[in-house]
Amino acid sequence: MAQLQYAATGRRKCSVARVRLTPGTGKIIINGKPSEEYFGRQTLELLAREPFEVTNTIGKYDAAIHVSGGGLSGQAGAVRHGIARALSEGEPELRTVLKKAGLLTRDPRMKERHKYGLKKARKAPQFSKR
Repeated sequence: MAQLQYAATGRRKCSVARVRLTPGTGKIIINGKPSEEYFGRQTLELLAREPFEVTNTIGKYDAAIHVSGGGLSGQAGAVRHGIARALSEGEPELRTVLKKAGLLTRDPRMKERHKYGLKKARKAPQFSKR
């Protein structure tokens, strides 16, 4: 008998998270490490667990996640998005709760590109009259 599992992809900034949820005890493994060890910061840990807290499914699923690209903050957002998508796939009745909390929407904010003649995206070199 094949074990139930739900897969989804989450994205944020330049990060992509491939999430696989299986019924279990609530362990979150990211790139082979427990999520507390992988993220290091409590805020990122809470961000990644948010879909479980919103839907009251803490301890119901184990998550095996492979995340790549970007920094830790973007990766935490991608993990959050992927978990939310996988939960809505596994239990369609949770979709309305996740949608209302804004967890199924990909965050479109990206780093603005650098423009020539400027130091960064908008920062101009210091103006000198003489």
